[in-house]
Amino acid sequence: MEHTYVVIMAGGSGTRLWPVSRKKHPKHTLPLLSDQTLFQMTVRRLDGLFLPDHILVVTTADQVDELRRQVSEIPCANFIIEPEPRGTASVVGLAAVVVRRLDPEAVFVVLPSDHYIRHRDLFHLLLRVSVDVAREGYLVTLGITPTAPATAYGYIQRGEPLPEKFNYPVYHVRRFKEKPAEGQARKMIAAGDHSWNSGMFIWKADRVLDEIARQMPELARGLQQIADSWGKDDREEKMRSTWLDLQVETIDFGVMEHAKKVAVLPASGLGWSDVGSWDSLFDVLPSDWDGNIVFGGKHLAIDTHTSLVYGNSDGKLVVTIGLDNVIIVDTDDVLLVCHKDQTQKVRQVVDNLKNSDKARYL
Repeated sequence: MEHTYVVIMAGGSGTRLWPVSRKKHPKHTLPLLSDQTLFQMTVRRLDGLFLPDHILVVTTADQVDELRRQVSEIPCANFIIEPEPRGTASVVGLAAVVVRRLDPEAVFVVLPSDHYIRHRDLFHLLLRVSVDVAREGYLVTLGITPTAPATAYGYIQRGEPLPEKFNYPVYHVRRFKEKPAEGQARKMIAAGDHSWNSGMFIWKADRVLDEIARQMPELARGLQQIADSWGKDDREEKMRSTWLDLQVETIDFGVMEHAKKVAVLPASGLGWSDVGSWDSLFDVLPSDWDGNIVFGGKHLAIDTHTSLVYGNSDGKLVVTIGLDNVIIVDTDDVLLVCHKDQTQKVRQVVDNLKNSDKARYL
């Protein structure tokens, strides 16, 4: 893994896991699945593959101190602060500029800070092979086998196998489709040649910057201005003024949908979840005989099945009678109750709170 780095994107808010995930403590900073936070789990998953000084973290100013505290082995200089969230295209571009300054030959792995992966050994194998593929000039992504016609993910259509030989199946990407409608998602799954876009990418720093220059020239110009100011006295001022003028865009839509020479590794069996909503916890947390999950609280269930009770460990007992497929999240100041198949609408609640006199609950 010589000349290889990892960039962890850790600036999100995790609104679909409200009311536990809040502005002051977004989901990746919380121990949602174990005694470790999602961010800590992401870093620990890299043990044995990357040294701490080859791990970079892109985050915001209001989160950086907490993240440094949680993973003290990563050098402070490796935390890159974005002045304001401007989308993952800007994050990836900024990371590429920094990584290229560290090592002009570098390949880097882009990882979200809030994913769950059960099988670490397979994850390491996939990254090793992906780095080899990236050295051949490909933009590489990991594809997850779909289990449902989800509309919250992008989809990747596989093409022919790559002509080069690697220690794992690798395919050309025929196309990316960002968050399709449910009917289209069903057709993609039925075709059998589509994967979910995991949001994990591997590429040469130069290669992704060239692709940004081709497809997002305004972003490329902004990144060049930031790169030119690096190490100078006015770096922070130049960074902020340039950054705030950048277009808000995702790397998926801004670059990957129309990128050239893209490859995908089908990551079947990885045990992956983006922990993106309350119902996704059923994929990663153990349940009892009735399919119920209790985390951080106390629960007495009578005729209750396939439900989640997420408590705040204050000794309060939550009692449910005759309920099926219900999500109950109890915090100090908010009680959320919703049907299991309505959890994606939590984001609507957050949007409503932003535009009301109840913004203190965000």
